Amino acid sequence: MTTKRIIPCLDIRNGKVVKGINFQGNKEVGDPLDLAVFYNAQGADELVFYDIDAAVENRGVFAELLKEIAAAVSIPLTVAGGVLTAEDFERVLSLGADRVSINTGAIKKPGLVAGVSKAYGSERVVLAMDVKRADGRFTVFRSVGRENTGIDALEWARKGEADGAGELVLNSIDTDGVRGGFDIEILEAVSKVVSIPIVASGGAGKREDFLDLFTKLPSIDAGLAASIFHNKELLIPDLKAYLKENKITVRF
Repeated sequence: MTTKRIIPCLDIRNGKVVKGINFQGNKEVGDPLDLAVFYNAQGADELVFYDIDAAVENRGVFAELLKEIAAAVSIPLTVAGGVLTAEDFERVLSLGADRVSINTGAIKKPGLVAGVSKAYGSERVVLAMDVKRADGRFTVFRSVGRENTGIDALEWARKGEADGAGELVLNSIDTDGVRGGFDIEILEAVSKVVSIPIVASGGAGKREDFLDLFTKLPSIDAGLAASIFHNKELLIPDLKAYLKENKITVRF
């Protein structure tokens, strides 16, 4: 079994970390720099910086905040939000990101993923997919889950891999913030059609949810969560120790 990664996500709005349910009703939960430093010390495998309104507001990410966080942590940093062009991609890398996550930009400009993958390498390119059950299938949404694109999630995942994305982050809108466990059904469906690493996002409410994810779907590479870590209900060292006890390979 490959080494599984545990990834906290900082959903940032107006310079503060927020969290909601099903992409709605976001409430402030903390300071992004403080949380980034905390997760770095906790042994998180990576950190996601997500400026959730950047694409909707048609602007770039919070540059100064991103630079501060990049300078303060030693773990890999993936940045999402407002990456609509190749120039946006390059700018985010220049601000300290190790990898760049593309969501709405890939939908608006279908050639974007292929272009940046060729220019910067697939290892720097993450395709993020916000997926919800709609019209009897798994459907891709954009603009922080506000707009149904009508795109079939399985076809979109295949295209992302073919275009050169090095990883998929699969966000289930149906389970986001509900804390009832990861969306095994959607994750399994997507994992059957791509071979690149998949990060599961949306639904973690307890340590058993991570064990359930990695046990049922050994092909999933990482579990991403927010509120359960932000509220310190579950500490990353404790989670990793629990997973190791249950025969899941993790990095300490």
